[in-house]
Amino acid sequence: MGEDSPNIQYLGEKFPGRILASHSFRGDETIVVPREGLREIFSFLKEDARLDLSFLTDITAVDYLGKKEVRFEVVYHLYSLRAKHRLRVKVPVPEGDPVVDSLIPLWKGANWLEREVWDMFGIRFNGHPDLRRVLLYEEFQGHPLRKDYPVNQCQPLVPERELQGTFVDQRSGNKLLQLQQKFAPKR
Repeated sequence: MGEDSPNIQYLGEKFPGRILASHSFRGDETIVVPREGLREIFSFLKEDARLDLSFLTDITAVDYLGKKEVRFEVVYHLYSLRAKHRLRVKVPVPEGDPVVDSLIPLWKGANWLEREVWDMFGIRFNGHPDLRRVLLYEEFQGHPLRKDYPVNQCQPLVPERELQGTFVDQRSGNKLLQLQQKFAPKR
């Protein structure tokens, strides 16, 4: 484990045997934890006064197809607004069961981040209240950031959908009205 990082040493003491790997380089601290008991570890990271990692800045994933025994890693980036330090937490996820617990009970903002990981990599989040595509359309087949995704795959064509009543539609309508008024012929 990272002997030069007091935060990583502290986590090793609090979670003996559950920090699978770690490193610290120039203030960039990273730990690897199992997916079992994930919410407990993240709850500690968020609520512990010493670490105070209360800001979940990002969730992403990595596909190590053919390079590591465990194909995927879900990667969480945390930040302490008070102490001004970061921690990257990696969670190995096997290809045969690509599921981790959702962190929405701890951070509401995890909602869209987890949906993006689901959409791009096909990793599911247990307990997510609305796990559906966020970047691609529902009929899209596959998960395009997986290394084995066929780049020449044709996707099903879907008819254009009406978006009446949406915020974007209202803004566009308002902008169109403004332009019509601005450039209307003067009487």
